Amino acid sequence: MNESYLRDDLARAWAGRDPFAAAEALTGEVHRNVANRRTLRFELDGRSYFAKIHHGVGAAEILKNLMVWKTPVVDSANEFLACRHLAERGVAVPVVAGFGRRGFNPATRFSFLVTDALLHRESLESVADRWIVSPPPPKLKRRLIVAVATLARRVHEAGVNHRDFYLCHLLVDRRALERGTIDLVVIDLHRAEIRRRIPRRWRVRDLGALAFSSFDLGLTRGDWMRFIAAYTGRRDLRDVLDTQRPLWSAVRRRAERLYEKGRRQGLVKGRYRGLGESRAIER
Repeated sequence: MNESYLRDDLARAWAGRDPFAAAEALTGEVHRNVANRRTLRFELDGRSYFAKIHHGVGAAEILKNLMVWKTPVVDSANEFLACRHLAERGVAVPVVAGFGRRGFNPATRFSFLVTDALLHRESLESVADRWIVSPPPPKLKRRLIVAVATLARRVHEAGVNHRDFYLCHLLVDRRALERGTIDLVVIDLHRAEIRRRIPRRWRVRDLGALAFSSFDLGLTRGDWMRFIAAYTGRRDLRDVLDTQRPLWSAVRRRAERLYEKGRRQGLVKGRYRGLGESRAIER
C-alpha cells in the first residue's frame, strides 16, 4: 500500500521530494508526541498547517484492541476520510491539505495527515470552564448549547460516529464568540467511523461522552432540555421524551459511568452532583 494526496500548495512546497520523507522531517510547535503519533503545527511558505504523523502501532496494540472488540486505529486514513466526508456535507472540520499512508502491514504502517491550522480557536471545554467563574450572558449560553446540539446532530446524520466526542474536541472561534457569533469546528476524528446509519450503541456513546464532559459546568434542567430539542430537531419535548426515553436514559447512564470513572482517577472537578434533567427523563 502506497497512496498519497497533496493539495496544490503542499504539492508545490514538496515538489521533487518523497512526501513521506517530507512529512517525517516536519518540525514546528509540537502538541503531542507519544510512541506512535506525533502532532505539530508548522509554517510553510507563509501558511500555517497542522500535521499528524502516525507510525506503526505494533501487533500487540492491535491484538489488545481486537480482544476487547475495539477497532484499532492503525493510520491516519480514518481522520482523512471523516474530514472529507463531513466537509462534503457542510460540517465544519479541519481542511485537509495532504494525506499519505505506506505499508501493507497495519502494525508497521507509516502515515500522515496535514490540515490547515485552525487559528484563533480554543476548545469549548476551556471556554466553558471559565464560565464557572464568569458566567456568559444567558442568551449566548443558550445559543451555544443549541449550536453544540445541532453540530452533534449533523455529524450523526452524516453517518459519522466520533468515538471521542468530548467538549475538548470542539473548537470555537474566540473572536467570533466575543462578537456573539458561534463558530464551531469538530476535530480529532482519528477514531471516527463512517456508516450508513449510526447504531443506537454508538449514538449513546457519543452523546454520553459529550454529556460527561459537560457535567462540571453546572448546566440546568432547561439547558439539557434545550440540547435535546436541538439535537432531535423537534419542539414537542413531551413527545420526544415519550418516544425516546430509553435513548436519553442510556445517554445519562453512560455519562454518569464515565464521570464516576473520572472521579476515581482524579480527572474531573467533582462539581457534578446529579443531572436533574436526566432524572426527569426517567419519570
